[in-house]
Amino acid sequence: MIRRSAEGYGFYMPKRDIEDAITSMEFDTPEKWGGEIRLKNGGVYYIDPQPAPERLPYSVRARRIDGVE
Repeated sequence: MIRRSAEGYGFYMPKRDIEDAITSMEFDTPEKWGGEIRLKNGGVYYIDPQPAPERLPYSVRARRIDGVE
């Protein structure tokens, strides 16, 4: 799940109980949103690029690429 936080975007994965701030997102425009996302803890995930959601929080399928859990 992606949601807006005081720091920008926040990332939450309930199955692994991971909650952290997103430090970078590959695509962040209304037309194209997602791609590779990096978390503050060093984790790297991938969200298939799509049009930006109309509102947050928004549930997505994220694949772990590399990094910390």
